Amino acid sequence: MRLRLALDKARAANMPKENIERAIQRGAGGGADGVQMDELTYEGYAPNGVAVLVDVLTDNKNRALASIKQVFNRAGGALGAEGSVGWQFERKGYIEVVAEGVDPDELFLAAADAGADDVVPGDEIIEVYTPREQLAAVEAKLISSGYKVSDSQLRWMPKNETELEVEKGVQVLNMLEKLEELDDVQSVASSLRITDEIAEAMETA
Repeated sequence: MRLRLALDKARAANMPKENIERAIQRGAGGGADGVQMDELTYEGYAPNGVAVLVDVLTDNKNRALASIKQVFNRAGGALGAEGSVGWQFERKGYIEVVAEGVDPDELFLAAADAGADDVVPGDEIIEVYTPREQLAAVEAKLISSGYKVSDSQLRWMPKNETELEVEKGVQVLNMLEKLEELDDVQSVASSLRITDEIAEAMETA
């Protein structure tokens, strides 16, 4: 399912077929350069006890670990052992639907009928959350019902969120941004509750 989603995004971006096939071969270690790509998840704590998961796709595990560890250490956080924070998250399906012209109640009924857990309306996009095994089915149902899906992926979702005052929340967000900027990092998840106040402070920082 994850490969299919990646292929759909590549096609939507008009990536040439040859490039897509080359990327698949390289990911399987069958490319011309023989490079093996490893998919890893690192666990740790940001400052103020916020749990963090970092998904990585890399051809050099030592390089990836060193760069991630450096970001944690400089921010006052710490990497943890496998399983140290993973239990605080669950893998969920996430779908973004373009909100323009959409009745959220009708979307909710269509999504729920296909197995979705929740629908969160917004001004520009509507977020749909699903069990991980229902992501493809819900996405297919929404597309066949005429909804415009702008993104679809698996995400780590915290079971419980950590609430912090604004200054400490911005400190954590700064660390998460630095992790996301690393070449080997695919996605970053945390248990931080991002309030409107924290988001506004981050924008003006």
